[in-house]
Amino acid sequence: MILTRRHLVAAGLAAPALLKFGTGAARAATTLKLSHQFPGGTVDEGDFRDRMCRKFAAAVAERSKGALEVQVYPGSSLMKTNAQFSAMRKGALDLSLYPSPYAGGEVAEMNIGLMPALVPSYAQAVAWKSAPVGKKLIEILEAKGIVLVSWVWQSGGVASRERPLLVPEDAKGLKVRGGSREMDLMMKQAGAATLSIPSNESYAAMQTGACDAVITSSTSLISFRLEEISKALTSGRERSYWFMLEPIMMSKIVFSGLPKDQQDLIMAVGAELESFGQDGAKADDTKVEQVFAKAGAKVQNMDEATLGKWRDIARETAWKDFANKNASCAELLKLAEQVA
Repeated sequence: MILTRRHLVAAGLAAPALLKFGTGAARAATTLKLSHQFPGGTVDEGDFRDRMCRKFAAAVAERSKGALEVQVYPGSSLMKTNAQFSAMRKGALDLSLYPSPYAGGEVAEMNIGLMPALVPSYAQAVAWKSAPVGKKLIEILEAKGIVLVSWVWQSGGVASRERPLLVPEDAKGLKVRGGSREMDLMMKQAGAATLSIPSNESYAAMQTGACDAVITSSTSLISFRLEEISKALTSGRERSYWFMLEPIMMSKIVFSGLPKDQQDLIMAVGAELESFGQDGAKADDTKVEQVFAKAGAKVQNMDEATLGKWRDIARETAWKDFANKNASCAELLKLAEQVA
């Protein structure tokens, strides 16, 4: 019989482990559940975010010699997408690979993870982890009950049902899914109407005409097959105003209940997988152009002048709104602007 950690807690036992019994002496083991919204695959094939979670699970099990096991639940099969962050904070979910702005309703500071035109490149995005802005974000999350295990950033582009969305003037009259409150503020200023849905609901929204253009990561543009219903793609390969932090997070309640060696193991594996995550994101920035072009869509890249126009709008709308939320948000934005 295998008793999960939750069974033990429910029975009034203050123990984070599940127990496995064999012919020899009993040994403690712990099973953790990792949920995400993206399509499932295997360790070797499919959405790189699902693959990253599976690699994480495999490495943790191997290095802990079975003392720690991680079960991966793709496609929001364990719980709905928007419920995952709150569930981690309460200890009802162990881990999630979770888009940071989805948590913005509970923790306003998390919206900096998709601040339009703030992060211009992967190099600058990766530099956040060791910079003051990254340390401040880790501190804020821990105070809210979340441990940031593995940093992953993704560039994004725009899939359009009909006409391209490249320059700000193109946004007028379109119904756009931006992915965060801040992205929506920029798009509204450019003349678009906006809607707030998880990226895994984008296909249905475009198919029904509820949405004209979806801005999301290159990987999601591919995984959710948006090329099937799109006539245009603005690629994020060369430049993008859409860079999102999409890390593996863990419940602090659950993390704190583990012994120190298992905590260290989880953090070490998470750090080691960051290069896999960034390589996967960059590869999909190229692949998405090939997928959409093959489907007959018009593919465009953004030049520096166009990015500058979007940044000007973002600075006067999204950045200003974010900084005015509270002192912590203002400090985060200031620290982010200092990253070279």
